Amino acid sequence: MRDFNNKTPQDLRIYQIIDANLDRAREGLRVLEDWARFGLGKEKYVERIKNFRQILGKNHLEVYKQSRNHIEDKCKGLIHHEQSKRKTSEQIISSNSGRVQEALRVVEEFSRLNNYELSKIASEIRYEIYTLEVDLLSLSKCRKSVEILKENDLYVITDQKEHLLEIIEEILIAGVRIIQHRFKAGSDKDHLQEAIQIKNLCERYNSLFIINDRVDIALASNADGIHLGQDDLDLKSARKLLGYSKIIGISANNEIDISNALKEGCDYIGIGPVFETTTKKNKKPLGIEKIKTLTKDLNIPWFAIGGIKSKNISYLKRNGVKKVALISQLMNSEHPKEDAIMILKELTYEN
Repeated sequence: MRDFNNKTPQDLRIYQIIDANLDRAREGLRVLEDWARFGLGKEKYVERIKNFRQILGKNHLEVYKQSRNHIEDKCKGLIHHEQSKRKTSEQIISSNSGRVQEALRVVEEFSRLNNYELSKIASEIRYEIYTLEVDLLSLSKCRKSVEILKENDLYVITDQKEHLLEIIEEILIAGVRIIQHRFKAGSDKDHLQEAIQIKNLCERYNSLFIINDRVDIALASNADGIHLGQDDLDLKSARKLLGYSKIIGISANNEIDISNALKEGCDYIGIGPVFETTTKKNKKPLGIEKIKTLTKDLNIPWFAIGGIKSKNISYLKRNGVKKVALISQLMNSEHPKEDAIMILKELTYEN
């Protein structure tokens, strides 16, 4: 490291540049830290970002701070019109991640000759911010999906039908915000093409698109999440493949399966069958009392499924069931939009 006691005019300019960019980097990191803390509630990321701030603060030497008043900054206070266009948390995350990356690049370059240790630190943190930005954006996307799960009580599962896209659009027009798509006959190529079409429809109506079982097609179609049965790929493996931008739901019908799903970090649970259903002929209905026992301590969204129709929704609501998943009533309906509107009204109606 160079002797900081012998400062030339050029040194002072460089120190001023380093000082300004260390401030920028730490300010940007604070924005990211507060979002990780208050917006996402992710302690691991809060600690990681706080550590970056502390390291940069420790290396923000007094000689850099003292350089601030040596040369007047004639560009102080300048703003750019793009700053006023940041309307979402994702835009704020991206802009502040970029701010940190750019500031650290400047620090890295200008400190290389007189403070190699700081240059190395700036480089290492800058590369970590690239990954951190992706993680925070993924977690924010997943958070929005979970909010839709919490706010909406009707979860519609598709069946193989002619004019399926038309049926789905009618249901979406009615106000349904969660669609799970199941595959039956057909090639993977056809399945993917259909999934992309449904995903585009759901996106148009600001609705979640969830794929049943197939992680590969969920990834390829950019679905919002996946739903897994007990005989499907395990949740931990699915999370490794999908990352944290996708939601993962689990089917469960006993205490052990529910407990395991919660431990592994599922985002919601489908519990049933509640009643007899042609979809799951080999499964004995749980009945409402068992459903109440299984769900009494659940603090994540859960949907009752199996044999649910508009005629028994009122009964379910009287017994504390607020969210339901339907297949046949809407998939087989001659008027899916009208039926979906009726079911949504029934779910929101106070008994």
